Amino acid sequence: MNLTVLGSNAGSPAPGNPGSGYLVQAGETTVWMDCGPGTFAELVRHIEPMTLDAVVVSHRHLDHSTDLLGLFAYLAYGRRVTPGLSVYAPDGVHEAMTAYLDAGDDHLIHQVFDVQTVEPGDSRHVGELALTFGQAVHPVPSLVTRIDSAGSRLTYSGDTGPGGDLIELATGADLLLCEASLQGVRDPSTYPYHLTAREAGEIAAIAGASVLAVTHIPFTSDPQLTIDQASSAFVGTIEYASPGRTFTTE
Repeated sequence: MNLTVLGSNAGSPAPGNPGSGYLVQAGETTVWMDCGPGTFAELVRHIEPMTLDAVVVSHRHLDHSTDLLGLFAYLAYGRRVTPGLSVYAPDGVHEAMTAYLDAGDDHLIHQVFDVQTVEPGDSRHVGELALTFGQAVHPVPSLVTRIDSAGSRLTYSGDTGPGGDLIELATGADLLLCEASLQGVRDPSTYPYHLTAREAGEIAAIAGASVLAVTHIPFTSDPQLTIDQASSAFVGTIEYASPGRTFTTE
């Protein structure tokens, strides 16, 4: 599998780095995973969006979902409508999109997208990819996603605090794409719904991941400091999910 980083900034797009979004490809199968603001423009640098096989949205927060509307407009009002593109998402994503569009039952979005609500424990197959979903720890319904293909495995944390299903789904991962939004040591005042860099490293170590790619780092934070703090708990390879970077699992 190849995973290309379309954007990895936390909370919002930043100069040179859109919100969260990743392109996953294996053979002839292509999945867009998270659709943060600015990532659609990056997506079209790599593929023709009409060739997408599916979209996965981890949760409804704007830095992970809003460019789904850009994809809708492209497919609906472009050269042709591609009906029924599968969108896998937890509760709240479809409702947020239709509310923004003021979409009734006859709105074109229902033809363009086949939105399937998935929950922790669910699984889907998309071409050459096997997707498994788990529980993330976040204020809104959110998913951890594991993708297996031809003996290789990548796991994406989405947005999560400590706990949930991340360690289970990351076990044996060739690539763990893990949020590391926070720096420093957790204390009682630390926001509970994101991970510190050290916690990301601890999860990679417990899960036995081969490579840890830290992501969802605010542009006001130094990614190298995040890597250094994660390395205090994980002795394996740690990389920053910088925009445009491609990781390959084998």
